[in-house]
Amino acid sequence: MAVTDSISIFAEGTFEEQVLELVTYLARSIPEEGRAAFIQPFQDSLNTPEGQKPIEEDAERRRKTLSTVLNEVKGLGDGSEKEIEGFFNLLFSHFLTLFPLDSSETRAHLDSLLKTIVSTSDHTSTKYRVLSNLFNAIPRQSPLRLAVYQSLLDLASSNDELEFLGISETEVDKWLSEWEISSEEKSSFLKLLVHAFTKANNATVAYHYQLSYVRSLPPASPAAQEAAISAVASALRLPSYFDFDSLFRLDAVVAAKDHELFSLLRIFLNEGLPQYKAWADSHSAALAKYELDGAQLERKIRLLTLATLGFQNTGRDVPYSTIATALQVEPSQVESWVIDVIRAGLLSGKLSQTAQTLRVTRATARAFEREQWELLEKRLQAWKTGLASVLEVVSASRKKAGSDAPASTAAATVTAVAPAAIETPAAAAQAAVA
Repeated sequence: MAVTDSISIFAEGTFEEQVLELVTYLARSIPEEGRAAFIQPFQDSLNTPEGQKPIEEDAERRRKTLSTVLNEVKGLGDGSEKEIEGFFNLLFSHFLTLFPLDSSETRAHLDSLLKTIVSTSDHTSTKYRVLSNLFNAIPRQSPLRLAVYQSLLDLASSNDELEFLGISETEVDKWLSEWEISSEEKSSFLKLLVHAFTKANNATVAYHYQLSYVRSLPPASPAAQEAAISAVASALRLPSYFDFDSLFRLDAVVAAKDHELFSLLRIFLNEGLPQYKAWADSHSAALAKYELDGAQLERKIRLLTLATLGFQNTGRDVPYSTIATALQVEPSQVESWVIDVIRAGLLSGKLSQTAQTLRVTRATARAFEREQWELLEKRLQAWKTGLASVLEVVSASRKKAGSDAPASTAAATVTAVAPAAIETPAAAAQAAVA
């Protein structure tokens, strides 16, 4: 359910009339013979004794009266979905108008209301609307928005309806920049999102919030260390995630360099199958502890090894035998692995069954550091040299013919010498996860 900004709009009538409307609605849940006795104290509190200010001019009396109404809200009430939503919209309007948003009394009333709304066993769709209306009615910077959205998240998660909220990382980032809350509260909210999406079996989204959670913590803190290792394990568990370089850029992950998973992460960033097998043989307990599938990890390291081989040979033909040796597979299995690495978005190329070669046209570097920049520089220099040669040929042809060469011919010639594509790990990971 999308959440947007809104403003409070009061129904027609005086404060006294609107409070009596709220109380009358609450009285529906009481046996008919007791309703008059329930309403009478509210009517008395709304009457203005002679010589006192009218309640419309007395903010303190209005707050006390509304506090009494708030204390009587024990559920959603006995009404239709439209009546329930209308009741709470009117109640919220007065609540947010009369009470200072930063007071402890306001927070206490809000927590009580949220608990009452969420704990009601029926009218689930109405509860979403009521809570969304409240969220939208609260000013954008107010920390009260956090409490309301946490209730929305708990409600959706407990009903396995997380997709109903339509949460996006962009929206969450925007909220956290707007809400006037502490860094600890921001971290707690991100952790709550991680748990919610993990419970919903959406490991990919949960992992992205894990990264945000790690970034929100002091890198050297125990909580950051624990969160960093959890994020590393999640990245390794995701079958189609290959952007391990982004993890190495997190200070909290680097601070955990003595952990056994850090050495495994380094293998997936820079090394190959022999190193992985050696690690797995000496860390069998770690695989079980962090719920890592050995066969899946072996598949991932083979795909990354093939991507690295492709990156080193972009624009050239790689023999099947070379690929088979790197992957430690039979030559007959090479084409299947090439298809898998292409599907993963790590490499593009063309297989030649006749020549038993793979022509690499694009490949992804696992990390983009000095070595990769130097290789990119060499390729760009070669392209520049090739382009200069083409321009010389075009110029000579024009002089010989005495007229301009067709633009399409020149464009086609230039295109033919364009350098093979190089991708950063993040771009390939995005394509693979999509």
